Amino acid sequence: MGKTIKNAIFIILLLTLSVSTALLVYLHFFSSDEKELSGEWTTNLDMTEHAVVTALDWLQDIEAVYISLEDMEGYMRGLTVQVNMTMEQTGRREGTFKCNVSPESYEACNQAAYEAFAMAFKELLTERLSMAGYTGSTDKEAIEALVSETFGMSTLSYLMEYGPKLLPSLEDLQAEYDGSGTYKAEEDILTREFDNGGSVTTKAEYYIRKDSTLILTGESGVVPDDSISDYYPIIYEQQMPSSASPTYVNND
Repeated sequence: MGKTIKNAIFIILLLTLSVSTALLVYLHFFSSDEKELSGEWTTNLDMTEHAVVTALDWLQDIEAVYISLEDMEGYMRGLTVQVNMTMEQTGRREGTFKCNVSPESYEACNQAAYEAFAMAFKELLTERLSMAGYTGSTDKEAIEALVSETFGMSTLSYLMEYGPKLLPSLEDLQAEYDGSGTYKAEEDILTREFDNGGSVTTKAEYYIRKDSTLILTGESGVVPDDSISDYYPIIYEQQMPSSASPTYVNND
């Protein structure tokens, strides 16, 4: 009798263990993977270095006035453009995606870059006038009035019209980041096939997934020679349904 009870208990435990193992396997390979990459993701492309170097090169042409890279970095900080990506998992390790650069974020970033540029320009102009023996007022309002009188427009308008292009064009960013298609994820490699109006291009991206963060650490395949994003990683953050969309912050 005792032996029969022990055998029954053993069989029950074995069945329970088998069911538990099967459930864990299902959850790991099916349930969790099905939703692994689905959702809304955003990343912010850092435009600061591009804007700093471009502005510095232009300002250094102002005769007898010196400005360093560090000085220019003090004016321009946190210039980013947002890229949105929607992913929908349709199988264990595959699905569809759609990416787009936010035009509103681009315009905000471009505006902030030129506002910082105008500030640096006016301060260097003040220094240049002092070196030339100018005896008039050099406060901010007087310098702005002097620029408006000279060029027939504000400092900001003048630099945006006749100064250098501080950011890559929106069209260039869209050409590199916009698109839709299908993806496959396997062994930490995210392979995306972009379907752009009849032509299909494939790009393999190495990634690390940690909680709500997707980190692209490198890519291969069809990569532009003059790729705007030469530096890795690119970090996408998954947006929770209840959270508000991130906005651009000007850190002047």
